[in-house]
Amino acid sequence: MKQTAKITFCGIITALSVVFMLLSYFPYLTYAVPAVTGLLMMIIVIEINTRWAFAAYAAASVLVFIFAEPESKLMYICLFGYYPILKALIERLHKPAAEWLLKLVYFVFAKLFGISLDDFNTFGRYGVYAFLAAGNAVFVLYDIAVSRMAMFYMNTLHMRIARIFKGK
Repeated sequence: MKQTAKITFCGIITALSVVFMLLSYFPYLTYAVPAVTGLLMMIIVIEINTRWAFAAYAAASVLVFIFAEPESKLMYICLFGYYPILKALIERLHKPAAEWLLKLVYFVFAKLFGISLDDFNTFGRYGVYAFLAAGNAVFVLYDIAVSRMAMFYMNTLHMRIARIFKGK
């Protein structure tokens, strides 16, 4: 793929990311939009490579920081925006136990999202642990969803995109 095609492709994905993140202003989409928008970076990882995906993520993050809803932009910038890229790098280890350990340790970002763990004392002594367990369970489901979406993309759209860039 030529350099100009890579820049154009990353620019399109970046623009789509920002447009999707604007949907976070709608009620009830605050948490879903960053997770779905992060999947767009997976397309760059598949079509080009992780370096270009990180560059597109950085550009999208700057624009999202300016335009998106505050809580959603925090979730996108701190977690969901680059997780599909990081997932691709982690899975290059080809050691499932180490991969899952890294992924689950990666989730423990509760303080980054401004969640005070002291607030869980109202749920009893084990409220914090229940929250972290539930968060890890949801994160595992998200990880599986990212893998399935990558397979869906490879089976349905990858060849079409490759033909466009080859000019056939």
